[in-house]
Amino acid sequence: QVQLVESGGGLVQAGGSLRLSCAASRRAASTYTMGWFRQAPGKEREFVATINWSGDSTSYADSVKCRFTTSRDSAKNTVYLQMNNLKPEETAVYLCAASPLRVAVKSNEYAYWGQGTQVTVSS
Repeated sequence: QVQLVESGGGLVQAGGSLRLSCAASRRAASTYTMGWFRQAPGKEREFVATINWSGDSTSYADSVKCRFTTSRDSAKNTVYLQMNNLKPEETAVYLCAASPLRVAVKSNEYAYWGQGTQVTVSS
């Protein structure tokens, strides 16, 4: 069992930045592919970014490329999502997830999920 806890959400103005963190409960999580998703009220859960177990391979949704960066610190069992130039339409609950697969971009490929952290972008 892997427990994930997100933090770092909050209220930010359009164009601003936030850095989300996702702390994993056990060192084994360092071998998992980690992903970030977001879900706005009334909308489907949406893939945002993923990073492989070694941290040397990342993938992003087209809508966030060049603005968001994900990274991981395996020594701290923590994954980060740096979000720059945020837009109001990106207001959502942001969730991190862990997958035993080498590559995972779909929500059903992830086995463990955090509770999420709210990100609100004001216009």
